[in-house]
Amino acid sequence: MTSQAAEEPDSVAASRRSKLTPQREREFFDAVLEQIRECGYDSVTMEGIAASTRCSKSTLYRQWKTKPQFVAAALRSSRTKRIAGIDTGSLAGDLRAAARAAAAWSRRDTKLLQALGPAVVQDQELAQALREALVEPETRALREILRRGVERGEVAADHPALEFIPVQLLGVLRARPLLEGQYVDEEYFTRYVEVAVLPLLGLT
Repeated sequence: MTSQAAEEPDSVAASRRSKLTPQREREFFDAVLEQIRECGYDSVTMEGIAASTRCSKSTLYRQWKTKPQFVAAALRSSRTKRIAGIDTGSLAGDLRAAARAAAAWSRRDTKLLQALGPAVVQDQELAQALREALVEPETRALREILRRGVERGEVAADHPALEFIPVQLLGVLRARPLLEGQYVDEEYFTRYVEVAVLPLLGLT
């Protein structure tokens, strides 16, 4: 038997989903991401988000049919280029500035990644949304910084380390909490760039 949802034209379904204001939608997204950070993905429920935001759970289920879809939408809505717009005029300066910017959001993003870890293995849409929100914008920004450094002649275009700099920088943000029980802060990350990244590229 065909469900009512399947029989609805796309325009009707879109109309049903568009009743929330952008401000109200943002409130839902902020609430679910913050609860995931604090309580873990498995502990968060649609009912709990509805209670904390003072709405009916049917409102959430009408907009997003499952929790993974809801969380994926929240992740995509939070996508920002946190290290975009950096241009100090030198590659070394840009990498130092990127480290300072990244350290400012490291704790919140790393907590979210840790909390979502098991869930993204099981849900491809959630995994893709996580990459789009927390990985790809920063990777693109770092590659742009490196591209400008190559264009200025500060590092050779065929330098073998260029490929690995984004992985190296983003990797330490995620690895330090696991290895040392501490999140990356500005002092740690700028020192890491000075002693581990700049020498690798032949920069001072």
